[in-house]
Amino acid sequence: MKIYALCDQDMIDKRGISLMSYISLAKKNNVEIMQYRNKRADVDFIKQQLIMIRQHFDGFLIVNDVYELTPFCDGVHVGQEDLLKIDSNKTKAIKILRNVIGKDKLLGISTHNKEEILEANTMDLNYIGLGAYRDTTTKKDVSNVLGDKLDDLAKFSKHPVGAIGGVKKEDKFLHVTYKVIGSGLI
Repeated sequence: MKIYALCDQDMIDKRGISLMSYISLAKKNNVEIMQYRNKRADVDFIKQQLIMIRQHFDGFLIVNDVYELTPFCDGVHVGQEDLLKIDSNKTKAIKILRNVIGKDKLLGISTHNKEEILEANTMDLNYIGLGAYRDTTTKKDVSNVLGDKLDDLAKFSKHPVGAIGGVKKEDKFLHVTYKVIGSGLI
């Protein structure tokens, strides 16, 4: 199973960890994909962080939500609510995103139940995030904790699946390609 690290700026700031320290931890843990998430900063700050990560991290780099910055990374990950900000029809929103970022960039979305997984199966995606596995410190108001149901739900996806939300390095999954680790990496 591969490790996909979630570098949440609020989380590393709260824990007093520099971006460079987080990158070092990711390398030490053989992280293959890193997602940079910053829900409060402006686009210029996020761009500078992506540039710094790219200079020091050789794996795939994904930006959360800010699809206009995909020239500085390998792709974008968006949540269900963020898709609806692009278009009220999520399938159309994915088509718009794919046209903007191009075929050579990775595109992933968050899913939380069987219905969203089946809907994602009809979309031009590279992967899905599925969760939350357990309560998490990087997201507020996690209402749908899947626990042991996550692995059974992952079987419904035609796309590679990343377990998201409260995942730890030691967690084991059968039908998941990536463990998306946020605070569990630190």
